[in-house]
Amino acid sequence: MSSMFNSLANKLTLARVLAIPVILPLLMIPYAWANWTALVLFVAAGITDWLDGYFARSMKEVSTLGKFFDSIADKLLVAAVILLLVYNGQITGLSIFPAVVILLREVAVSGLREFLAEVRVGVPVSYLARWKTVIQIVALSFLIAGDRYAPSLHASAIGNICLWIAGILTVVTALDYWFASLKHFRD
Repeated sequence: MSSMFNSLANKLTLARVLAIPVILPLLMIPYAWANWTALVLFVAAGITDWLDGYFARSMKEVSTLGKFFDSIADKLLVAAVILLLVYNGQITGLSIFPAVVILLREVAVSGLREFLAEVRVGVPVSYLARWKTVIQIVALSFLIAGDRYAPSLHASAIGNICLWIAGILTVVTALDYWFASLKHFRD
């Protein structure tokens, strides 16, 4: 296990996972400093999502385990923050719908990938799925900032619009994975 974290890319991915238990309690502290600290950590974690892939490719350290760990780190970060923002009332009303769609898609695609791995079929991440993740990070960043701490930015409105865009991309990418995998369900 420790050899897995020898590469810079995997260390960045691990840092993203380790940021989660720091970000979540900060989101629950009702002071601006805690919210802004959570936002900075969340944005930094989002940036590591791009950096880990960049370093893995440029240093020729791409591995199956690294790709798996990166995917899990993304899902954990996004899911944990979505759940806490719903709990805190920073995602409310109809905007809960794309949040739930995002969570359900992550579970469904993970299950689909697990099934396909059993039949020895790899499912590469599409460019659209990468953009979906970027928009999710942007949406959640604006929602973390929120109107309570950044009213002049209209952060909640921007975050909700981006969340809906991410929700739509989530459905599209889930369908892409589903249709690409259909041939593997036929015996």
